[in-house]
Amino acid sequence: MNAIDLFAGCGGLSRGFMDAGFDVLLGVDNDTAALKTFSLNHKGAKAINTDLSAETAFEVIRNEIDHKKVDVIIAGPPCQGFSLTGPRNFDDERNKLYLAVFKAVKELSPRAFVIENVIGMATLYNGQIKAEIINRFKKLGYNVSCDILNSAEYGVPQIRKRLFEVGMKKEFSTFLFPNPILTADKFINCRQALDDLPPRDKDLGIEIDEYTKEARTDYQRLMRRNTTVLHNHVATNHTQMVKDVIALVPEGGNYKNLPVGIGESRKFNEAWTRYHGQRPSKTIDTGHRNHFHYQYNRVPTVRENARLQSFSDDFVFIGTRTQQYRQVGNAVPPLLGYYIAQELKKYINYRGKQYG
Repeated sequence: MNAIDLFAGCGGLSRGFMDAGFDVLLGVDNDTAALKTFSLNHKGAKAINTDLSAETAFEVIRNEIDHKKVDVIIAGPPCQGFSLTGPRNFDDERNKLYLAVFKAVKELSPRAFVIENVIGMATLYNGQIKAEIINRFKKLGYNVSCDILNSAEYGVPQIRKRLFEVGMKKEFSTFLFPNPILTADKFINCRQALDDLPPRDKDLGIEIDEYTKEARTDYQRLMRRNTTVLHNHVATNHTQMVKDVIALVPEGGNYKNLPVGIGESRKFNEAWTRYHGQRPSKTIDTGHRNHFHYQYNRVPTVRENARLQSFSDDFVFIGTRTQQYRQVGNAVPPLLGYYIAQELKKYINYRGKQYG
């Protein structure tokens, strides 16, 4: 089955689909560094930088994939425009990138589509935006299922809640989301995800390195299954003053634990947050200044954040360190994508057996 990834970034969702057996033909984005990462880690897939709102966009896509049939479109379109325009101005220019997904579905007529977005989309304008999205896809011949999924329930060592919309052509059964595989008492924690990696407390490390410990947990073995080389595990060179401030934050603590007068310039919800080794991480963000390692007085490396997002260690990130952190933080966890893709295959294959 063929899939294309719109607003692909580095390709977390499409990596999950590849792991589930889909042929990912193409990734589209406007981030050059992210597309280089996508190309490196999605063998056989093309990566293009094109404006999806342009009239010629889907002719370009058809040509890039040699006019192959697209079975599934996956996408994570930006939705900020809806916050400004409201439901009455759905077709406003500021929503053009999200509207491009409707055009993609209309033009390419896939069997199914998967859209990931922030959970605020579910309740924006009392749910009117979500209702309009579902209605528009219904007019295109799709039944849409929506749910908020927590990545930690699917084996990802991170509390990350996102809204997913899955549309199936009306001749298929209505999609039901995969059941969680873990309950809260069984969530993978930070220590189980990371403690086989070199500590980087005495040295910064190098971009291509070796493991110094054996994998201890099933999750670590899963992450290391396709490589014997360690990439992107380079620590940030903090000043001693910053290290001293981080040292004041207890495991699982944040800026509220700092003494009066310390860290005053960065006191907001996520500031100076130290992960807890016995819990999943907080939601990985696109920066690298607010969260700290559960044990060491530094921010997590790109590889540690990637592990917490369920990117296996053979997935190599390209670009500056800032670009790499942004790619990781913007991505859908591949492991969550894998479980969605596996469930989607059942619906498509069942229909194919009935009428094949």
